[in-house]
Amino acid sequence: MAENLTLARPYAEAAFALARDSHSLASWASLLDGLATVAADGAVLECIANPRLLGSQLVQLLTETAGVTLTPEQHNFVALLIENNRAELLPEIRSLFVVRKNEVEGIQDAFVTSAFALDDAAQKQLASDLESRFGRRLRVSVAVDQSLIGGIRVAIGDEVIDASVRGKLATMAAALKN
Repeated sequence: MAENLTLARPYAEAAFALARDSHSLASWASLLDGLATVAADGAVLECIANPRLLGSQLVQLLTETAGVTLTPEQHNFVALLIENNRAELLPEIRSLFVVRKNEVEGIQDAFVTSAFALDDAAQKQLASDLESRFGRRLRVSVAVDQSLIGGIRVAIGDEVIDASVRGKLATMAAALKN
C-alpha cells in the first residue's frame, strides 16, 4: 500500500496541477471518483492487465464504464496512466488528489462514529459544533457502531475525541489497573 501511494503521488500532483490551472478542481475530483471506482473492480483490473488490449480500448473501457466525458487534458492523463501501466493506482491517485483539493479549499474530513443513527438535524448541529470547536470547515461523515454502547467518537486528521461509553469504560479500566 505504501508503495502504491509513492507511485501514485506524482500522478496525483500532476492531476491536481492540471485541475488547479484550469480552475476545474470539482470536475477532476468527480472524474477521479468515477475512474477510481471502476479501476477497483476485479473484472476491470483483469482487462487493464490484459496485454492484448490497446491503450485506446482501455481508455474507452474506463471512461464508458465510469460514465464520464473527458476533456482533452483528462483524456491525455488517463492515456498516460494506461501507457505507464498505472491505471490500477487510480484509487490512490484519487485519495491523494482529494487531500490536496481539501487543503486548497480549507476543508478537512471529520469521521464521526456514533452508537446510534443520527438524524439530519443532529448531523448538521454536530458538524456546526465541530467546525466552531476546530476553527475550520469540515466534511463530516457519520457511521454507526453499536459497540460504542453510547456517545460518539470523532476523528479529524490525527486528533481523536472519544466521548463514547466504551471509551470511558476503557479509560476507567486502565485507571483501576494502575
